[in-house]
Amino acid sequence: MKVKVISVLEDNYMYLVIEESTREAIAVDAAVPKRLLEIIRKEDVLLRAILSTHHHWDHARGNEELARLCPGLRVYGADERIGALTHKVTHEQELTFGAIRVRCLFTPCHTSGHMCYFMWEDGSPDAPALFSGDTLFVGGCGKFFEGTAEQMHTNLTQILGALPKETKVFCGHEYTVRNLKFALKVEPENEIVKKKLAWAKQRDDEDLPTVPSTLQEEFLYNPFLRVTEEAVQKFTGKTDPVEVLRTLRTEKDNFKKPKERPNPQAMLAFDWGLFSPFLEKK
Repeated sequence: MKVKVISVLEDNYMYLVIEESTREAIAVDAAVPKRLLEIIRKEDVLLRAILSTHHHWDHARGNEELARLCPGLRVYGADERIGALTHKVTHEQELTFGAIRVRCLFTPCHTSGHMCYFMWEDGSPDAPALFSGDTLFVGGCGKFFEGTAEQMHTNLTQILGALPKETKVFCGHEYTVRNLKFALKVEPENEIVKKKLAWAKQRDDEDLPTVPSTLQEEFLYNPFLRVTEEAVQKFTGKTDPVEVLRTLRTEKDNFKKPKERPNPQAMLAFDWGLFSPFLEKK
């Protein structure tokens, strides 16, 4: 199982997972068809399926075009709002693509239909992979757009946090430097946060991705996975883990907001899809 990390749009990641014995592939969050098809041709693989973590345009907007260009393409997801959806999946449903096994993990909160995908190959010495979309980031977690702190706490502790610690985490965005700056504010004495932030800044300077991390690493520096730690509780002024998480998310939402906010009319145009025809032509 080979994972190609593909940087697209401003800070998104999409992924191409290749089953090396058959040269068949699965795409995760196929946002930019042209770029994906270039890599498919370069790798000389056959695209069999798309796994969409959620319906947001920067994760799923390429589905319809790819379905048109690749007859028989299967599109998996947990939300009817996902474009070109052919297979609606449920929590803990397992899929098989050659030697690649996939377990679907339902993590509603960022969106009400958010699904993460846990992948492995039986008998392989390689660590399993988690494609966490906008639920878990390197050093952070997704915004609670359509859900609650209770849901995110369940997602991070009982669902994703319970996976094998060596699991590689492939998330939906390159937010690592920003996330770790906030983590350092939460835990200014955490030496692991300092080291990871310095490393992430260097990667950023070299225009290199910070994914994947591992789940084991995330528990050492990601404040949203450290809600029972004394320093994190002290920062939030709470002790109940859900309340700690809720306060952390509020603090993160207000952390170093950009001085120049986007034009409100432009943001509405994006929401209404008025720019879509121009974006599709890229």
